[in-house]
Amino acid sequence: MRQRTPIEGREPVAVLLSPRPAVVAAARRAGARTVVVAPVPSVPSDREGAERRVRADWRDHRRLVGAVGPIEEVRDGRAAVFGFDAASALAAARANEELGLPGTPTAAVTALMDKAALRVRSNALHPARPVSFARCGRAATLPFVATLIGYPCVVKPRAGSDGEGVRLVRDEAEASAAALAYPEVTDLLVEEYLEGPELAVEALSRAGRHRVLGWARRRPGPGLTATGHELPVALDPGTAEAVRALVRGVLDLAGHGDGPSHTEVVLTRHGPRLIEAHARPGGEEFARLLRLAHGTDVLGLALASGLGLPDPERSPRAACAGLRYVDFPPGRRLDGVRPGIAAARAVPGVVRVQLEIPPGATVRRAPTGARHHAYVLATAATPGSLARVLDRATGLLGQVPPARRVPQPEGGLA
Repeated sequence: MRQRTPIEGREPVAVLLSPRPAVVAAARRAGARTVVVAPVPSVPSDREGAERRVRADWRDHRRLVGAVGPIEEVRDGRAAVFGFDAASALAAARANEELGLPGTPTAAVTALMDKAALRVRSNALHPARPVSFARCGRAATLPFVATLIGYPCVVKPRAGSDGEGVRLVRDEAEASAAALAYPEVTDLLVEEYLEGPELAVEALSRAGRHRVLGWARRRPGPGLTATGHELPVALDPGTAEAVRALVRGVLDLAGHGDGPSHTEVVLTRHGPRLIEAHARPGGEEFARLLRLAHGTDVLGLALASGLGLPDPERSPRAACAGLRYVDFPPGRRLDGVRPGIAAARAVPGVVRVQLEIPPGATVRRAPTGARHHAYVLATAATPGSLARVLDRATGLLGQVPPARRVPQPEGGLA
């Protein structure tokens, strides 16, 4: 693949694979023109100002390359392909390599997706106290493997994403129940449960140099779920440097020399330990949180770096910023959610209220991993006042009038 160098030309093009509106807006802030590639017309992206649209199924590599290759800026090397979720990040890496454009190497993306190989690599960074883990290829043997690791332990698909299929197993009964949830022939990782505060860390790499952009503390919920994130995070200098060293070490070992990354870390009593790492930024709501709290435009920086553009201007910082998720029970029809959204938005300090399910739709399943039904972003002068703002807003948002519960088949969140 071509070495990463600034792309010549006044107006480079960001080729975006099914982007959220926030990604298109970030490309504008970075000073790039945009081409949106999606299987169907992307109305939200149109509203955010995408100049061109290409209708193509980018999940098919040949179709993506065939659709993007003839674009003049791609032929001239004044473009790069970007994907900011698990599937599109891999598709973008493959397309950039074939088209001779700069970007994260495909090998680095896949290295970070392979949780077993990544655990082996990360354990090399702290050989005196590695994280115990084992592979499990048959669901029926899960209780035995879990017993070898010790309870509590975490079970996760070796190549999963967004927290899908990740379970906390506390005893043999839960291990037996968990075994029924996976295919009989499977590919699982069983790891020791890491205790301590959790951080989500954003970084941006260029030519092998890793710049940590910021981190937020993850608010734990039941099991392995999260209820949100908060900033700032006060770490002593030694711990902060250990977190940076772990993130940089993991990215080096995976061969991730270019592009954004999102790494989840636990501050254990033995030092920081890796949960997972990804060759993409965190979710849109997490990027917004860092922009509020640090003034750091994670999406804009990633796009500017990939296109050889100057860093976007920093936004004003807030003293404290927080993100809180709101989830609804399966079967709940969101007929009366609009008044709650309006009331939550009216709470002083609330910056954004986002519903990920269309109003009036029926919730089809409980939240899983990083996928939630709604969220609230807010700022305040102190941690205590921030907590009160978020408690008030999420309480109002969650006040959906009871409706007839409708049994729904397995599927997406809505």
